[in-house]
Amino acid sequence: MSVFSPLFPLLILFLVILLFSAVFTVKQQTAVIVERFGKYNSIRQSGLHFKIPIIDRLAGKINLRIQQLDVIIETKTKDNVFVKMKVSVQFKVIQDKVYEAFYKLEFPHDQITSYVFDVVRAEVPKLILDDVFERKDDIAIAVKRELNEAMTTYGYDIINTLITDIDPDIQVKNAMNRINAADREKTAAEYEAEAGRIRIVAKAKAEAESKRLQGQGIADQRREIARGLVESVDILNKVGINSQEASALIVVTQHYDTLQAIGADTNSNLILLPNSPHAGAEMLNNMVASFTASNVVGESLKSANSTKRLTKRSSKDEFGKQTDGEI
Repeated sequence: MSVFSPLFPLLILFLVILLFSAVFTVKQQTAVIVERFGKYNSIRQSGLHFKIPIIDRLAGKINLRIQQLDVIIETKTKDNVFVKMKVSVQFKVIQDKVYEAFYKLEFPHDQITSYVFDVVRAEVPKLILDDVFERKDDIAIAVKRELNEAMTTYGYDIINTLITDIDPDIQVKNAMNRINAADREKTAAEYEAEAGRIRIVAKAKAEAESKRLQGQGIADQRREIARGLVESVDILNKVGINSQEASALIVVTQHYDTLQAIGADTNSNLILLPNSPHAGAEMLNNMVASFTASNVVGESLKSANSTKRLTKRSSKDEFGKQTDGEI
C-alpha cells in the first residue's frame, strides 16, 4: 500500500486507537478482572497494564479498601419490647481471593444484610431490654463470627461489627426516663440524708467538745479559787487568825463583794433569798401580805374618792336651793 493511498491515514488512525485501547491503568487499592473471549484470564493490581485489543476485555473492578454497611433491624426482646437496632459492618475483599469475590457473589451487601438480620433476630429475643443494652458487644461478636464463617468463602473478610444504636419504642423510652429520674431523685435524697446525718454528728461532736472545754474551764476556775482561798487562809494564819475565823472572814468578804457587784449592775433583776430553810415560805407569805395590803389600800382610796364626789354633789344641790329661796 502506498503512503499516498487514501486508506493509509485511516490505517494509522486505527493502529493508534488499538494501541491506546491496549493500555490501561489500575488505581491504588483496586483490582481489575481481565477476561479473554468471555473467560477469566487474569487479575491486575494497581499500576500500568497491557491487554490484547478486541480479544481481552476488562470484566470489572473490585474495591480492596475497607467498606462499611449500616443495617437497620427491628426486632423484639424477651420482655416483648420492640427495638430498632443499627448494626455497622466493616468489611473488605481479601486480596488473594478477588476471583471468589467477583465470580461467586454478585450482591455482597444483600448477603451481609441477610446474615445480620438472621443473627440479630436469633440473639435479641433471648434477652430482656436491659440485657440488650448491657450485652450489645456480645451480640456484635456473634454477628461478626457468623459473617466471617459465611463470607470468607466468598473472599470477604469481616473487620469489625458494631451495634451503634438501640432505639426502643417511644413509650418504653418515656417509661425508662421516668424510672431513671426516680432513681436519681432517690439517690439525691439518700445523699442529702447522709449529709444531714453528718452535719448532726459534727454538730453533736462540736457541742460535746464545747461542753468539755467549758467544764474544764469551770474546773480550772474552781481550782484557782480554791488555791486563792488556801493562800488567803495561810496569810491570815500568819497574822494570828486561826483557820475557822479566817474561813468566816473570807465568806463575809465574798458576800459583800457579791452584793457590791450586784448593786453596780443597774439592769439586774436578781432576788436574794435569806439563807434559811424556811426562807422561801416566809418570802411567799410576805409577798401575799404585801399584795393584800396593796388591795386594801386601793379599796380605801376608791371609797374615799367616792365619798368626796358625793359630798361635793350634795353641797352643790343645797347651794342651788338656797339661791332659789332668796330670789
